[in-house]
Amino acid sequence: METLFYITKLERYHSVLRTMSSEFMEDQKYSDEEDLAEKLDSFKNKYAEFDLNDQGDIDMMGLKRMMEKLGVPKTHLEMKKMISEVTGGSSDTINYRDFVKMMLGKRSAVLKLVMMFEDKANSPACKPDGPPPKRDITSLP
Repeated sequence: METLFYITKLERYHSVLRTMSSEFMEDQKYSDEEDLAEKLDSFKNKYAEFDLNDQGDIDMMGLKRMMEKLGVPKTHLEMKKMISEVTGGSSDTINYRDFVKMMLGKRSAVLKLVMMFEDKANSPACKPDGPPPKRDITSLP
């Protein structure tokens, strides 16, 4: 029964994020953004991954986990500064709207740069699969 409640709560949470994403799709400000639907879906998944309590906000612990997972651990003070930069100093947590505005915005927030770097590092072109190709003596320098 508890599992069913959790699944329903999680579905509701993702439904709210989808609704907010659709607001960005309808906003004229972002109409010229390439692959907006795909980007919003990616942002939704990233956001949900680090919203540890599924309350709709990334708090200090969620941001700490995100930075550690990205391999760029930050101090408490650095994380407070990042949150303040994203929210404009109005909150101690990052809500989904602020997160999407940061990712779609022209300003280069530190968090945006780190997340974009992670996406590039995880792209398949960067990581070859399988063993290296065989080489002979003539191909060596």
